[in-house]
Amino acid sequence: MDFPRYHKEIVGDLLDGKFILATDAKFIELKNSADFYGKFFKETFGFYLDIKSDYAYLISEDTMETLSRDICIFIGLLCYELDKEGKNFIDEIQYAEFDLETIDNYLDNSSYSDLILNNNQLKNSESRKQFLGTLNRRNIIDRNSDKKFSFTPAYKVFMDFAKNFAKGRLTKEQMIEND
Repeated sequence: MDFPRYHKEIVGDLLDGKFILATDAKFIELKNSADFYGKFFKETFGFYLDIKSDYAYLISEDTMETLSRDICIFIGLLCYELDKEGKNFIDEIQYAEFDLETIDNYLDNSSYSDLILNNNQLKNSESRKQFLGTLNRRNIIDRNSDKKFSFTPAYKVFMDFAKNFAKGRLTKEQMIEND
């Protein structure tokens, strides 16, 4: 059977939880073979393939992993701290370069210290370095140096989740008020 170019790499990356970015040659092959891969991942693993204009990833309904939760918490806390400083957090996440020292300062001085201390990925500087290494391996951030990084377009998955969560919560609150 003939498989699309980069098949083994595409499958391996996606099953490892990586985002395939539009800047990667594999993305073009994945996008051109979207029907094949959509069916392949659904029938073989029960996963859904989501291809956006600038990244692709797999979705599983049966996952019990906590990494996505921790990423949402991290991005949410970062956005909160940036907003507190009067910065446009969307622009900052999309375009800015961050350094570990700034991240440590934000989280070490956050008013959400209980949440941070109870999160094994975010509780201290060393665990954050490892966490950022995970985000880099998954193509959620690009390491620009040992101490600097920027977000890839994959951050949008977590922003969209937060937006949908907030909309759902607002809708439920509005429904209660209207009763």
